[in-house]
Amino acid sequence: MNYVLRILDNIRNLRLFRLTPARVILLGFSGLILLGAVVLSLPFSSASGHSIGWTDALFTSASAVCVTGLVVADTNLQWSLLGKTVILFLIQIGALGIMSVVTVFSVFTGKRLGLMDRLTIQESLNNFTIGGIVKTFYGILGVTLIAELAGALIFLTELLPVYELPEAVGKSIFHSVSAFCNAGFDLFGVSDAPFGSILSFQQRPLFLVTTSLLIILGGLGFIVWNDIAVHRRFSKLTLHSKVVLSTTGILLLLGTLLFWMTESGNPETLGALSGPGKPINAFFLSVTARTAGFSAVAPADMTDASNFLTMLLMFIGGAPGSAAGGIKVTTFSILMLTALTIARGRSDVQIFGRRLPEGIIMKAIAVAALALFTVIAVTMILMVENRVTFLQALYEAISAFANVGLSTGITPELSLLSKYVLILTMLVGRIGPFTAMVAFTSKRKNRTQPYRYPEGRITTG
Repeated sequence: MNYVLRILDNIRNLRLFRLTPARVILLGFSGLILLGAVVLSLPFSSASGHSIGWTDALFTSASAVCVTGLVVADTNLQWSLLGKTVILFLIQIGALGIMSVVTVFSVFTGKRLGLMDRLTIQESLNNFTIGGIVKTFYGILGVTLIAELAGALIFLTELLPVYELPEAVGKSIFHSVSAFCNAGFDLFGVSDAPFGSILSFQQRPLFLVTTSLLIILGGLGFIVWNDIAVHRRFSKLTLHSKVVLSTTGILLLLGTLLFWMTESGNPETLGALSGPGKPINAFFLSVTARTAGFSAVAPADMTDASNFLTMLLMFIGGAPGSAAGGIKVTTFSILMLTALTIARGRSDVQIFGRRLPEGIIMKAIAVAALALFTVIAVTMILMVENRVTFLQALYEAISAFANVGLSTGITPELSLLSKYVLILTMLVGRIGPFTAMVAFTSKRKNRTQPYRYPEGRITTG
């Protein structure tokens, strides 16, 4: 890590290009993906002792770092203990964020964080201020470790009757980290049923509920955790936390009800379940669709209505500053509120007694537009390059961009170009389309334009 920091400092000192926070984030994630790919491409990282190949190793590394969960080979069957450990490490680092790791290293080595470092961490965590960055990170690390440890202990009680102690411990830790980090990787595939995700736990309520709670907690974001810890009461929370919590709750409730309605009569999915199995699995579908990518019900067996709902939830995603992807629940809320405000003939977008500034509204529109453009472009490429249907291509594109990991089963069969396109898509989705765009442009904040053009009018729909 010290070597990586020195390289970044040297690049900054050379001034070959301006090393902005957005570019540091992009370079950090890209570097970690490449490093992970190198290790995963080695023969002893695979259970067979033969290299999986560079492209598939790179795809797996990108999926782990971007906490997506799309895989070209079953994680449990393909990888050796070393390979699984590397994937777990990549998931954890990818979820915490590159700059969070830099913070830990800086603190332990006594290196003070400069203004550039603090600005980069602020942007990577979607924090509002640069004050208390180190304290914020320790809070993030503490919540992460406690949640993952608690989850692992609960999973251990569920897995001990099925596996030997060493294997049960390993699978419990891996699944807990993967769930909290919203990664969607699992170690439950078997030779006669690869890519099974957690289908075998469909009728294990404790397992599904614990996984759901870890996913939700990991998808709320670090800002919300801190706010709840400080203020506790909803009325005292910041506007950001109120919007995240209320929107998350509404989406979870609506998703659960709609999945229950669309799948209860499907004998291949919820229709075969009885008692509490239906509502619990409907709730799990609503949770995992927005960010995690675990499958307790096979997407290929679901109705078209359910798959369309899944795509909508994937596109929305979780909260800013979390491991979740998508356009984020705050962006979705702003878009809906803006549309409602216009429909009512009002000029100010208001929520919880506050008026949203124009800059935030414009950024939300930009994020949604860039996300939509990315998904459309990737869908087109997948359809041209592979023999897949429109819905299969769209499902895969949204899943990659939103860092979800759900798939209709086409990922291993995709062309070489398609895999590289999805790698780039996962990276853009992880750092955010707006941050990705800023990384490739010369971002100059607060630049005052010396003139303004006359106002013009365009007819809109």
